[in-house]
Amino acid sequence: MPEYQSGFGNGFETEALSGALPIGRNSPQKVAYGLYAEQLSGSPFTAPRASNERSWLYRIRPSVLHTGRFTKVDSGLWRSAPDTAFHAPIGPMRWSPVPLPETPQSLIGGLHTITTAGDVATQNGMASHLYLITKSMEDEYLYNADGEMLFVPQQGNVRFWTEFGIIDAEPGEIVVIPRGVKMRVELLDGPARGYVCENYGGSFTLPERGPIGANCLANPRDFLTPVAAYEDRDDVESTLYVKWGGELWRTELRHSPLDVVAWHGNYAPYKYDLRRFSPVGPLLFDHADPSIYTALTSPSETPGTANVDFVLFPDRWAVAENTFRPPWYHLNIMSEFMGLIYGVYDAKPQGFVPGGFSLHNSMTPHGPDTEAFAQASTVELKPTKLEGTMAFMFETRYPQRVTEYAAHLGELQQNYADCWSGLEKRFTPDHP
Repeated sequence: MPEYQSGFGNGFETEALSGALPIGRNSPQKVAYGLYAEQLSGSPFTAPRASNERSWLYRIRPSVLHTGRFTKVDSGLWRSAPDTAFHAPIGPMRWSPVPLPETPQSLIGGLHTITTAGDVATQNGMASHLYLITKSMEDEYLYNADGEMLFVPQQGNVRFWTEFGIIDAEPGEIVVIPRGVKMRVELLDGPARGYVCENYGGSFTLPERGPIGANCLANPRDFLTPVAAYEDRDDVESTLYVKWGGELWRTELRHSPLDVVAWHGNYAPYKYDLRRFSPVGPLLFDHADPSIYTALTSPSETPGTANVDFVLFPDRWAVAENTFRPPWYHLNIMSEFMGLIYGVYDAKPQGFVPGGFSLHNSMTPHGPDTEAFAQASTVELKPTKLEGTMAFMFETRYPQRVTEYAAHLGELQQNYADCWSGLEKRFTPDHP
């Protein structure tokens, strides 16, 4: 079983062989075990200490040996922003779960882009993808130079073999792979499906709690980073894929690039169990902003305005008095890609099922469907626990463009807007 270190953004240190980590220095003249010292930087060298991200890796071969002749390859259905080749009609959109393919498909061919936002070249914005995987990556490796990747498993357990160690994840957990970190993705118990947020902007971090104070929401101790583990494989034919500049490139290797024997620093992959999120909410009346469910945020240069937020809706109590408890009807400057991992989302009890997803773009009105409105408007208001549910959002300040692939999926619910058709005129000017 993989082992982990606890904490968020810590200065970790770990070694798979005793004595592999240098003591008191980063780059000694000779590294133990004949290893090479190499720094991986996730921020500019001169970034302030609080936001400076870097790790030192002690590896069997330096990464310069991975820079052979790169050739551009077909990126399949993996797209990057700006993707302006197709213009979907504006309006709310929702999809049923996309079935897993019957043919063998690893992560390399299994990433299917649904929306893109911003511009990958300026390191602003994001893209939302599905992953549909029916086989493990065998002698295949990948790193993304365009952005970090937040994986949200929905079906099937997945193993992430990374340069920093091994991470296992199941539905109800997320895994974040930073920009530039090499990995191989394996299946543990059959085909897997899930969602991916490819974040072009600043690294995900914990949001400020403000008046909430020191506790609740996503607590740092619940984030897990792997301990060092390495592959020492020679004379194997392997392929390293690199996502760079919105394109997919590859080069051939004769060894595994996952050969880091020891490392230390604060730039590393991690996982988080969404069921450990400690929600806060209204205790007397009214509905708090959904920002109280933000687990991770990628900040922008504008305070309080996220490049992208990762927001989740877990089990929780609803107790507000004289209040319409589901999310209200609204138009939002942010755009929202939403997925359902399991259970029922309280504002959309019909038609939104696990594995499905929806898009409510910037300034596109949305809110509870007719059934949810009728129920919430008439139900006896007593403490109610929402159980067995886990929905999430990738929310960004940029409009999200729907890809041609997503717009022509058979799972696109053409009559989605009909869920509000029963909201009849209720105005009674003579009777308050």
